[in-house]
Amino acid sequence: MVLLTNTLDSNIDELISEVWREACRHIDMCDATANIGSLLAKVWPVRLTVCEIDTVKHQIVTIGDSQKSHASEGSQPCAATAIKKMAAWAQERNLMPVRQLRTELPAVARAVPGHVAGAALVGGLAGEHDAYGVLIIEPAGNSNFGAGRARFARRLLEPLSAALDNHHRLRELTELRAAAEADKQSLLTRLGRESLNEPVIGAADGLKGVFERVGKVCNSDLPVLILGETGSGKEVIAREIHLRSRRSDGPFIRVNCGAISPELIDSELFGHEKGSFTGATNQRRGWFERANHGTLFLDEVGELPPAAQVRLLRVLQDGLIQRVGGEQDVAVAVRIVAATHRDLPNLIQDGRFREDLWYRLATFPIVLPPLRERRGDILALAGHFARRAATRFGLRLQLPQPDDLLLLESYEWPGNVRELAAVMDRAAILGDGERLEVAKALGTPMTSVSAVGAAPTPLQNTATPADTNSAQTLTLDEAMRQHIETVLAATHGRVEGRHGAARILAINPHTLRARMRKLGVEWNRYKTHED
Repeated sequence: MVLLTNTLDSNIDELISEVWREACRHIDMCDATANIGSLLAKVWPVRLTVCEIDTVKHQIVTIGDSQKSHASEGSQPCAATAIKKMAAWAQERNLMPVRQLRTELPAVARAVPGHVAGAALVGGLAGEHDAYGVLIIEPAGNSNFGAGRARFARRLLEPLSAALDNHHRLRELTELRAAAEADKQSLLTRLGRESLNEPVIGAADGLKGVFERVGKVCNSDLPVLILGETGSGKEVIAREIHLRSRRSDGPFIRVNCGAISPELIDSELFGHEKGSFTGATNQRRGWFERANHGTLFLDEVGELPPAAQVRLLRVLQDGLIQRVGGEQDVAVAVRIVAATHRDLPNLIQDGRFREDLWYRLATFPIVLPPLRERRGDILALAGHFARRAATRFGLRLQLPQPDDLLLLESYEWPGNVRELAAVMDRAAILGDGERLEVAKALGTPMTSVSAVGAAPTPLQNTATPADTNSAQTLTLDEAMRQHIETVLAATHGRVEGRHGAARILAINPHTLRARMRKLGVEWNRYKTHED
């Protein structure tokens, strides 16, 4: 023992340097504790245990043990008041025998595992990022510590505090990464997409005009106002503007202005200073600061209360915000994309929306058409949502059949694309992987296409050679073409009007003509009078 003591005393500075290297080399506390314990064992056989004081979950967790390859003690819940006392003690990096700690500070002593013997030393660990813990040093053979050993033990607290800090930050990064991945999956589910880089359905068809405007404005920093009905895909367009812009590497933050209470809107958007109101225990960055150098999407901007409208106008004019309770201006470089389904000019007339804010936001408006005005996209959208539903619910893939598509195209879609996604989910579940129950999902008893929207027409009891083919032996386009030809034959080529094919098929006449051109149907050969 004398030899070991002399060896330790003569090489203490070099040994501490090696401890620092091990503490900084590992970001996992289990590895750092094990390696430091092995290093010390050459001159001082001790067992090192590190327990973290979790001030968020109010528990004590063993995260390092030099005699084990991994921490297996689990967690021990503690009262919030006890956790607070432990963290305060650890912050001072105190060092004392466990017997004294249990006698004088029983609340703090709860951080020490019960099996630790009375000869052990307990030291407080505190990192720079709110990481707190205790280091327990147990000598071999339960021998007592001398004054020299205590001084050396105290010098271990600083490098092990740094190791605890690294461990704490690694866990935070892991949790943030998991939360970001969960947010991404939630976003993809909400958007009905498998990837953020996936092309938007309808970009070359029903949304062609919208995407032309997106292409013109994306590389500028002008505010954009997206106008469209609920569920029409305003967030999809906002994200396209961001992804095509010079800010694509920056954050994209979505804020639903209608979901935040008026009392919290200023704090949420602009942040607050510590102590600015009851419950403001820390400084908080608002959404504008979090979206700095990126894009802030203000969904349902028409729901903003008047006071927040004034502060938003200042950001648009000056690029400056001021946190609640703060006195200093904070500069932000944020691209604003706003969206609403409300009639803002009417709100201005009623005094509920500022006219000057309208002029600022509507520098470059984009009007998003409802789904009923882009029925040509329903086929692709329905197929996309059917595939997504099969994946989400673990069902066999079933795609919409001709009768399903005509039902979908005849519906008015007050909920737009969002409603279509819900209908396809419901149809997949009701069909249990054997089929898509589109009619049931729409809440209509009509499952026969010939019955959709049909008043008594010349179609009844009409048969043509096309009716003799089984739809199961045809491709989707062939089945649709033959059915349209059947209706045209019955209506003598009339497309519009009370007894026209479009009325019978419950489809917009322009959409029907586009579909016939695509399928190669020559409706003129069925005409016996002017359409």
